[in-house]
Amino acid sequence: MAAYFSLILVLVTLGSGLIWMLDALLMAPKRRANLALAQASQAELSEDAIDKIIREPALVETAHSIFPVIAFVLILRSFIYEPFQIPSGSMMPTLLVGDFILVEKFSYGLKDPVWRNKLIETGEPERGDVVVFKYPDNPQIDYIKRVVGLPGDRIIYRNKQLFLQKACASVQTQCPGPELVKHVDVSRGDFTQDGVPLLRYKEQLGDVSHDILLNPTRPDMLGYFHHQPGHAMGEFVVPEGHYFMMGDNRDNSTDSRFWGFVPEANLVGKAVAIWISFEFERTPADILPTWVPTGIRFERVGGII
Repeated sequence: MAAYFSLILVLVTLGSGLIWMLDALLMAPKRRANLALAQASQAELSEDAIDKIIREPALVETAHSIFPVIAFVLILRSFIYEPFQIPSGSMMPTLLVGDFILVEKFSYGLKDPVWRNKLIETGEPERGDVVVFKYPDNPQIDYIKRVVGLPGDRIIYRNKQLFLQKACASVQTQCPGPELVKHVDVSRGDFTQDGVPLLRYKEQLGDVSHDILLNPTRPDMLGYFHHQPGHAMGEFVVPEGHYFMMGDNRDNSTDSRFWGFVPEANLVGKAVAIWISFEFERTPADILPTWVPTGIRFERVGGII
C-alpha cells in the first residue's frame, strides 16, 4: 500500500502542478485581457462582474489550493522523514505494537519516490541500525529489523547464540575468527509469549547496546533457516551490496535467518524516533472496535536505540 500511496502522491502533485502552470501561462492572461476589455468598454464594473471575469475555474482553484500542500508532503515523505506504524512484536522490546515511528529517508541515499533509484549518496547502514526496508520476497511489504551483518560479514546463529566475523580484507595475512556476540541478563517476565515469560538480555552489537528477547521454550529453528550454498545451516556470508537483518525478539521474528539477505536497493531508511505510542488492549467482545486505542504510552516517545 505504501508503494501505491507514493505513486498516487506523485501523480496528484504532478497533475495539480501542471494544471496550475497551464492556467498561469495560458488561461490567467486571457482572463486579465477580458477584464481589461470589459473595463475599457464600460465606465464602471461591479465587484461581482469583475470576480466573474477573473474567477478561476473550480478545477484550477482546487489545484491552486492543494499543490503547495501536496508538494510539501511529497518532499517531506520522499526525502526527509516518513511515518510508519509497528504492526508486530518482532522488534520487542525496542519497538512495540502500536508504536508510531519516524524513518529518516536520507540516511542511506536520496531515492526517487517511484522507481527508487538512488539520486544522491548520503551514507550506508551501520551495524546495529534499526532499518525499514522492502521485504525481498514481496517489495510491496515494508519490514523493520536491526542490521546485524554488513557486506562481507560472516554470521553464525546456532543454539540461539549469535557469532559474528567482521569482513576482512584479503590482503591481510590473518583474519580473526567468528566471535560470540555476548549478552548479559536484564530481566525475566517483562514480556510474555503465549503465557511464557521471555528472557531479556542486553546485547552489544558494534557501537550499539540494545535489548533482545529469547523464549526459553521455543526450540532452535535451525532446520527452517535459509540455506546459503557452500555454507552450513545457520551460517551466512553477506554478499556485497546486501545486509543481514534480525529482529530483537529473536524467537518471534521472521528475518534474514529464514529468507536471506536484503539488497541495498530495498533499504527505505533508518528508524530514528517514536513520535507516539498507543496501547491496543480491546477484545472483540468490547463495544468499541479493537483498532481504537485504549491508552497512550507517553514514556515511549523519543529516540530509538
